[in-house]
Amino acid sequence: MAKSTRGRRAVAQQLGLIDQPTPTATSGKRGARPTRQKLPTDRAIFWTMIKRIFKWVFRLVAAFFIVSILLVVIYRFIDPPITPLMLIRPLEGATSGNVVGVTKAWVSIDDVSPALLRSLIAAEDGKFFTHGGVDMKALERAKAYNERMKGKKLRGASTITMQCARNVFLWQGRNYIRKGLEIYFTYLMEFVWGKKRILEVYINVIEWGDGVYGVEAASQKYFGISARDLNARQAALLASVLPNPRRWSPAAPTGYINKRASAIQGRARGVSLAPITTTNKTTPAEPKRKKK
Repeated sequence: MAKSTRGRRAVAQQLGLIDQPTPTATSGKRGARPTRQKLPTDRAIFWTMIKRIFKWVFRLVAAFFIVSILLVVIYRFIDPPITPLMLIRPLEGATSGNVVGVTKAWVSIDDVSPALLRSLIAAEDGKFFTHGGVDMKALERAKAYNERMKGKKLRGASTITMQCARNVFLWQGRNYIRKGLEIYFTYLMEFVWGKKRILEVYINVIEWGDGVYGVEAASQKYFGISARDLNARQAALLASVLPNPRRWSPAAPTGYINKRASAIQGRARGVSLAPITTTNKTTPAEPKRKKK
């Protein structure tokens, strides 16, 4: 009982419910005993602890919102220097014995072949310009499909904005916490960045092979040309490997990738870039015809 009381008193002192004991200033007496305050009840101690916990949780949540909003605003004007995946892949390589570096070169969206932009939209997010960041109908279809397959073969419904949010701010993997954060950043990016900035950041941060990030680095690696010089077929091949860029190569496409690229190339012809177009550009695969 004495130990229990001492423990409660120590906890109460840590919580600030009672003061630390001080000796009584009694003159002329030796060995004066310290004054003792009334010990709070277990209920009072419990609720004080709960209030302290909620106070710290509130502070952490508030700090997260402030930092996340500031980052999104900063990245509206400043290009992200590095992403979580660029840090994770070298660590994974070090543990597996496969040394992986980081090859990237930022390029303005206005200096990228329109064929590449069309191919990415056709392959990854056909409704990119019309949804608000999350394609709810696609999510519902993916959920129904996954329930039918019972986890044997999962289908995602991530939009380009959601993929961009995951690559810039979060980590890879499947769990409800990450998905919730992904949707939060998605709506925040749609509100602050707009479609053109989202697409520009996306094409510069996505993984296109071991240690290869962004369209300029990928174009140089696989085709030996700049991203502005990609033709329609090369653009479709780059877009066709994105489901698993570490497994497939645009420069050495399998039969499946060639077939997928052809389908993407066909759909890309119907993609309009009017919502983000600022200049009239043509691609090597689509030259302007001279009037006779």
